[in-house]
Amino acid sequence: MTSVAVKARVTGHVQGVAFRTWARAEALRHGLTGWIRNEPDGSVRALLIGPAASVADMVRRMGRGPGAASVKDVLTEKTDPETGIKGFQIVG
Repeated sequence: MTSVAVKARVTGHVQGVAFRTWARAEALRHGLTGWIRNEPDGSVRALLIGPAASVADMVRRMGRGPGAASVKDVLTEKTDPETGIKGFQIVG
């Protein structure tokens, strides 16, 4: 199965609401690899790697976020899958 990779930037009220922890659990549940981190501007950035349908579903889920989040937008761009990434990590 071919993996795709997408970088996502989630804006809105997405820090301080367990967004990264929620996203990590969702990504692992769907067999994705990658990472997620807080950005200084208040957004959250993620790298999602996996089957195209699973990545697309995760992007949709990130558009809703966990209950305490208020997502304004999810901007995505395709990228080359990074090799050597194992699991899904919260990196910052």
